[in-house]
Amino acid sequence: MNRVVITGAGTINPLGNSVAETFEAMREGRCGIGPLDIRDVARLSIKIAGQVRDYDPNARFNRQQQALYDRFTQFTLIAADEAIAQSGLEFEGRLAAESGVVLGTSGGGLNTQDENYRAVYEEGKNRVHPFIVPKLMNNAAASHVSMTHNLKGPSFTVATACASSNHAMGQAFWMIRMGAAKAMITGGSESMLCFGGVKAWEGLRVMSRDACRPFSANRNGMVQGAGAGVFVFEDYAHAKARGAEMLAEVVGFSMSSDASDIVMPSQQGAARAIQGALSDAKINPEQVGYINAHGTGTAANDKTECAAVANVLGHHANDVMISSSKSMHGHLIGGTGAVELLACVMALKDGIVAHTIGYEEPDPECALDVVPNEAREADVTYALSNAFAFGGLNAVLALKNVYGVITINTRP
Repeated sequence: MNRVVITGAGTINPLGNSVAETFEAMREGRCGIGPLDIRDVARLSIKIAGQVRDYDPNARFNRQQQALYDRFTQFTLIAADEAIAQSGLEFEGRLAAESGVVLGTSGGGLNTQDENYRAVYEEGKNRVHPFIVPKLMNNAAASHVSMTHNLKGPSFTVATACASSNHAMGQAFWMIRMGAAKAMITGGSESMLCFGGVKAWEGLRVMSRDACRPFSANRNGMVQGAGAGVFVFEDYAHAKARGAEMLAEVVGFSMSSDASDIVMPSQQGAARAIQGALSDAKINPEQVGYINAHGTGTAANDKTECAAVANVLGHHANDVMISSSKSMHGHLIGGTGAVELLACVMALKDGIVAHTIGYEEPDPECALDVVPNEAREADVTYALSNAFAFGGLNAVLALKNVYGVITINTRP
């Protein structure tokens, strides 16, 4: 089987408009959650979110492009441009045919739907733009990345709610490992911060009105966010031959289904996914140094996840660092796993573990090292990234530090 490495990363999210800005914010514990700034916010009971602040689509895209690109697609294209530029890949000839795109999203073009429902039902218009369907479809972002960068291999979208990005990246990993592709553009994006999107989430009664405090005893719910994270996954031999810089190695992936409840998480389902990722990576629990938790800040998720980690890691659960970067950027739903994978890359590459900000009170049911309120320097060899979605759909990725393991020849 082929080894798989990450040779490029890109993002736009509530913490920053690039990977460098996001790493800086994660190191400093900067919070990207603030007052929600959208149309009709006065009609909402939830008035905070992790928004991409001061975003101007006119600075990035012309009118014709904006007619085709929902905001979730715009975010994806921005992140993909950064990731591909860092990788140094040019998709031409045989490489174009052997490279593709697999991305995750949950809401897809929800902003476009919201705007056009208003136009038809509220404003009484009888016509909409002819490109509304291709603009709102969930595969729009994957299709536009493919067209923009000449990616002619397998390209599709995965929609599994909050685990969409991890499921997408897992598929990309498997395709390269089994030889079906040389490189894959993968990750996820979301832009659900519109009136209809937030109003729908209000109905679930899982949203916080003031802050996201994962693992803290006084946590009171999740906070929505928006943005994208995109990576270049590449065959190791191909990357080595061209002298590419490697950010991390992807060594394992596992999926499971709770098969029990549409919204309540299952400890057993989460544990199976964690154990499966360890088994796929052929590593022992004691080798895991850091886990980026799903860590939503809801009472049910946090205690269930901690119990699952303890179940799989045994006595080592007390030594592993487990933090939730959602405390800083919010829950990007289908895009969240991709932004959170950046925290794993930072831990492996830079030796800095992002912390769980806003932690105020210990919870006996979350009695693990949640890296509270201060980033930590650490030598991390293996990291896990957890994603556990509504519908009981779980996806866990395992990554490895390439430094000292793989010889890296950075191109001048």
